[in-house]
Amino acid sequence: MSNATNTQVLLNSRPKGIPQAENFTISECPIIPPKDGQVLIRNHYLSVEPAMRGWICDAGNYSEPVGINTVMRSLAVGEIIESKSPDYHVGQHVLGMFGWQSHTTTDATNIDRVIDTSQLPISTALGILGINGLAAYFALLEVGLPKPGDTVLVSTAAGAVGSCVAQIAKIKGCKTIGITSSPEKIELCINEFGYDKAVSYNSPNFVEELANACADGIDVYFDNTAGRISDAALTLLNQRARVVICGTASISQWSPIPLGPRVERHLLVKRARMEGFVIFDYADRYHEGVKQLSEWILEGRLHYREEIKHGIEEAPDSIAALYRGDNLGKRLIKLAD
Repeated sequence: MSNATNTQVLLNSRPKGIPQAENFTISECPIIPPKDGQVLIRNHYLSVEPAMRGWICDAGNYSEPVGINTVMRSLAVGEIIESKSPDYHVGQHVLGMFGWQSHTTTDATNIDRVIDTSQLPISTALGILGINGLAAYFALLEVGLPKPGDTVLVSTAAGAVGSCVAQIAKIKGCKTIGITSSPEKIELCINEFGYDKAVSYNSPNFVEELANACADGIDVYFDNTAGRISDAALTLLNQRARVVICGTASISQWSPIPLGPRVERHLLVKRARMEGFVIFDYADRYHEGVKQLSEWILEGRLHYREEIKHGIEEAPDSIAALYRGDNLGKRLIKLAD
């Protein structure tokens, strides 16, 4: 590997709002040979997450911001091609925060898990069996606490997290209603992900259409958007409703903090509960979620979509594309077979 190069995507400037392609630079550098206790990984798929916006904003959130002129933080799956760790061997497929780059030299302790490739594609480790599916699983079941007969409303309903939330809710005996962006995605929600109803937030009659779809009220609101979409949803809460705050995709900037209708009265009168969710709080239970999600997939009860872009040059614009709503499924960047 001494003559091989590592292609990397570096963060070259701090974005204001949603990251754009110009905030990144593609660069090459020599591959670093692993030292004792390290492995060298050839990355096959890079992940694209809405949460990446928060990972690079100057305000920070639940993790330190990515440094300027450093590799963009990202989950990835790849194959170990050289190992100096007694715990891992060449040929194993592994998942970890390996970054937007073609090769990763890292301490073996930074590997999250070895990927079982015998039944499902390795790409699923970044989506339905990765933090998207796991966020849906733990946020809905541990925070949303759905009960048979509940009405579960999901924003970004056709996305990698939202589509999984709805299907788990159906497995648990709930009615599901989705909020999405277009007639195409409404059809996807109903025909592929089993929603009972879905509405578009781009409709001029969105508030009325949402109220009609949720005529029996909302018992669980799985919020991936915040903003005006959630303002409309919160007026429809039933008594003892649970609101899961998993994302804030509709808010482009948090400085200054945007103002809107107050939520306190809805929560007080309905005796409802609103709670934030960060998937990394459940890291010690990932194995539990992966096991159950895998079983549901193999049983045909849980479906997923992947939208795969080819080549690392697709990475710089990929976060912005998520926020434009360009994707139909989990966005991945494929680097190697």
